[in-house]
Amino acid sequence: MAAPKTSFYYSFLVLPADQRRAIIAVWEFCRAVDDAVDEADAPEAMPPDDAVRFWRDELARCFSAETPLTPQGRTLQPFVAEFDLPRQAFADVIDGVAMDLDHARYETFDELLTYCHRVASAVGMICIRIFRCQHPGSVEYALALGVALQLTNIVRDVRGDLERGRVYLPMEDLHRFGCTVDDLAAGRVTVPVRRLLTFECERARAYYQQAIAVRPPEDRRHLVAAEIMRAVYSETLARIERRGYDVFTSRVRTPKPLQALIALRQWLFQL
Repeated sequence: MAAPKTSFYYSFLVLPADQRRAIIAVWEFCRAVDDAVDEADAPEAMPPDDAVRFWRDELARCFSAETPLTPQGRTLQPFVAEFDLPRQAFADVIDGVAMDLDHARYETFDELLTYCHRVASAVGMICIRIFRCQHPGSVEYALALGVALQLTNIVRDVRGDLERGRVYLPMEDLHRFGCTVDDLAAGRVTVPVRRLLTFECERARAYYQQAIAVRPPEDRRHLVAAEIMRAVYSETLARIERRGYDVFTSRVRTPKPLQALIALRQWLFQL
């Protein structure tokens, strides 16, 4: 099973083979759940509400003796017992994806935080089981890092989300900085837009710092893959800032060669 070509690609590569297979299985399962909602307009797709129900049932099959119906479920199932994967975390991911069906806007950051915990931090809860982390502090690390990664995604993907009719940036933040959804849709970095995105980047950076602060030294080597994710996404955040917060002209990316270098540095640091 090859590692998917995502921003997590190099973090997957540093894992032992059994952990790498498990992480890829989790990634493929969660990706399929997300696609069931995001690609609901595809001709062969089932209605989104039906798709969410289907994946809840598929999750139940993965955690039982019943054979899952999908390739993603069948691949994931053996790792459930091997790594004692937390069923609630998978359920949280599905709940988070389902929020996209009735949340095109988030009024407050607290509402958005619930979404971040479900779609990102919950995946972190699964990952630390696969990484075989032992220290309770790794739970707090995964919670904070998940929020940081998702906030980075939200800032990076403002344009693409708008094209799907979604705004994840909290409305209370737009109001605070005198910014409107129409301002974002115009795709220009005006003073209000810059102030808004500066604030959101600083919030994401604070969560990265929180993750670092609670990272337990006892699990340092177990968390090397997560630290690569953190470093790569931190670089993406820095590129947004260096670009003057222009997330409209093109999607901000960290080039693959630089991702590889970041991964190497993190891996050497953990030795």
